[in-house]
Order: sequence, then structure tokens, then C-alpha cells
Amino acid sequence: MRIDELFSVAGKRVVITGGSRGIGEMIARGYIENGAEVIITARNAAVCDGLAGVLGERCTSIPADLSKMAEIERFADAVATKWDRVDVLFNNAGASWGATVEAFPEVGWDKVMDLNVKSVFFLTQKLLPLLKRENAVGGEMSRVINIGSIDGQQVSDLETYSYAASKAGVLHLTRMMAKYLAKDGIAVNAIAPGFFPSKMTAGVAEMVGDAIIEATPLKRWGTPEDMAGVALFLGSRASGFLCGSTVTVDGGYKSTV
Repeated sequence: MRIDELFSVAGKRVVITGGSRGIGEMIARGYIENGAEVIITARNAAVCDGLAGVLGERCTSIPADLSKMAEIERFADAVATKWDRVDVLFNNAGASWGATVEAFPEVGWDKVMDLNVKSVFFLTQKLLPLLKRENAVGGEMSRVINIGSIDGQQVSDLETYSYAASKAGVLHLTRMMAKYLAKDGIAVNAIAPGFFPSKMTAGVAEMVGDAIIEATPLKRWGTPEDMAGVALFLGSRASGFLCGSTVTVDGGYKSTV
């Protein structure tokens, strides 16, 4: 098979949550630039609409707050109104909260868990009619790709208790979903990013950015190209035998801590 066929995402219909900035934007740009149709969603309507305007007519903005069940259902209905299928779903929307164990508030737990874990499960559930493929096992399956974190694979140096717990949950939820959705023609995998520039990691970069680079064998943070490359691979035929896997994209950082 030709490499351009194996790795092609042209014509695929892709939903990206948290798609207006950071890792979500990196993924959206990668897919748009390679011929896919993309729906992005985020809580900030102005930012979400603005990026869709920049990315062009193959990108649609449907803002939503996916930490709320009613918004998950509204968003899924809007996707179903526009498309009769979804080829790739990126569950990327996420939040973090930092505080000492003594001071950690309930809102910092619930906000993070609702968005980072609950929305992953229930948005996938609501989009199942668009994701399911009959007789796809052995052929071209749809994809669900959950964005975890290396903080779900190791003990972080930061006191972000709910974030770390949520990302560990996402990675195990990925394995659970992979086992039970494969029969419906859906392959579920995850990405565990290390340190990439984003609004969420801006504070981390300011506090310990140099130390992170020093502890990373590749001696740098991730770039949009790094994230887009893995995301495109997982949405293409090239990843056809991956199911329940987590691809760690961290420049080797996790191997040193």
C-alpha cells in the first residue's frame, strides 16, 4: 500500500473537543491541513468561532461546556444534525486545579473530574450512532482518541490531585472502551502528552520550564508538529491494529523521572 493512502485523513469527519487552543488546536490544524472536515468545540465561543474562521470552511465551531450533561447532549445533537457519521473523535477538553492537600477544594475536584473524565465517557456514548461501523472489524474502523497525560502515568511534582487522578482514569477508561466498543467497529486509543505549550501549561513553563527541558532527553518541549503527527497517525489506516493503546509523546521525559 502507498504511504499516502496508509496515512491519509482526507475526507474524514473529525470532532475535537477543547479544539480552540493548545493541543486541540494543534490537532485541528493538522487535520484541516490534510484534507479532513473538522468540528471543534470549547467553552469560550468567541475563541472557538475565531479559530474556525481562521482554519476555513472545512472547520465548524459548535461551542459547548462539556462538563454539563445537557451541553454534552446539545453538542452531540448538533453534530448529528450536520453529519451522518463521525470518523474520528478526539476527547481532548480538559481542566486542571492546583492546591495543597490541606486546602484542596471540592470545586477543584468536581470541575476537573466532570470535564476530564465524565465528558469523555458520555460524549462518546452520545456519538455512538455516528461512530458505529457495521462489519468494520478487519477493515476501516472509526476512531476514538482520548487525550490523557503523563501525569496519569507517573507521580507529578505538582499538587494537581484531581488532574492527575482524572488523567489516570482517562487512560484506564480508554482500555475499557477499547475492549467493549471494538465489536461496533470503533477502535479506542489514547495519547499521553508531556509538556506542550498551552494556556494550561503557561504557569508550569514560568515556574519550572528550564528544569523540564533539562530532564527531557530531547531537551525541548513538544511542538504542534509533534502532536499533529501522532494524532494523524492514530486517525489513519496506519494505526489499524492499535486498540486500547496509549502513545506517550513527551520527548522521553517520563523515562527519567
